[in-house]
Amino acid sequence: MNYTEFVCAVEKNMSLKVKEGVKVSAYTAVKNNGRERQGIVMETPGVNISPTIYLEEYYQCYQNGEGLEEIVDDIHSFYESIRKEESWDYRKILSYEGVKDRIVFKLVNREKNREFLESVPHREVLDLAVVFYVLLEVKREGMAMMTICENHIRQWGVDAETLWETAAENVKRILPAELFTMRYALNEIVSSLEESCCAGENILEESCGEHDRMYVLTNKIRSYGAACIAYPHIPEMIGRALGADYYVLPSSVHEVMIVPDDGGFDSGELEEMVREINATQVAPEEVLSDHIYYYNCGEGRLLVNGAEGTGKEGGR
Repeated sequence: MNYTEFVCAVEKNMSLKVKEGVKVSAYTAVKNNGRERQGIVMETPGVNISPTIYLEEYYQCYQNGEGLEEIVDDIHSFYESIRKEESWDYRKILSYEGVKDRIVFKLVNREKNREFLESVPHREVLDLAVVFYVLLEVKREGMAMMTICENHIRQWGVDAETLWETAAENVKRILPAELFTMRYALNEIVSSLEESCCAGENILEESCGEHDRMYVLTNKIRSYGAACIAYPHIPEMIGRALGADYYVLPSSVHEVMIVPDDGGFDSGELEEMVREINATQVAPEEVLSDHIYYYNCGEGRLLVNGAEGTGKEGGR
C-alpha cells in the first residue's frame, strides 16, 4: 500500500485499540518551509492538547517488511506512554503566567514561511524570522512543543515584544548556547555519547587553547539551535572568543557553522557551498537559508551577504 493508504490503515486499527471516547483521525501538518507531514492525532474529551504521531518512520518499517499489526502495537504503546505522562499540566496554557517560564524561540526562513508567519507573532532578523514556542518537555526520544499563534497572545493579553523579552531571557536558562570545534562535533556524532547533549566543550564558557577553521553553534539539546545566533550578546561573545570577525553559515535550523575570517575563505565560495549542501544534504523542512552572514566585531553587527543586519528586528 502507498503512504496515504498506510495512514488510513493505521487510523482504522488505532481506533479499535484506544479507549472509548478517544477519537483517532488522520492529520496533515504544515511544517517549516511549507513542508507537509502526515500522521494521526488522538483527541481525548476534556483535554485541550492532543498528541500527533507522525508516521513516516513507521511506514519505512512497513516497507522493510514489518507487519501492520506489529506497527500499530508499537504506535499504541508510544501513545500510552505519552498519555500517562503527568509532568506537564496542560491547563497552564490558558494563561500567560502558566507558560511564560517555558517560552523560547527558533529561527525560520521568512520567504519560505510567508503564509505561516501571517498566523503567528514573530520578529524579523536578517532574512529570517524569530518564531516563539512553548517548550513543554524534553526527553531522549524528542521534545514536545507548542507554537505560539496569534490567538494565544490575544487570549493571554500580550504582544510580540513581550514574547521576545521573555523568550530572550528564557533561552539562556533553558536552551543555553554552545560553541565548539568542528572536530568535537564530528566526534560527538561518531561516538553518540549519552552525555554529549549535557556536557562537553563549550568555548563560550571556557577558554579553549585548541583552534579550528570551523566551529558549530547550537543549543544544549541540539534542536533548533540555529536560533542561538539571535540570542542577545552571543554574536559579540563569539567574536571575543575567536578574536576575529567571522562568517555564519546556516547549515540547518538546528545549528550554524562559524568560520573565522582569516583571509582563507571567499564569501562567494562559502555561500555556494551552503546552497549546494542545502540542496543535497539537508531535509527540505530543515533548511534555514541559502545566504551566509558576516559578523564585524568592530561594528558589532551581522551582515546578510554584504547587507546590513543590525539586530533591530521588525515584528508583528
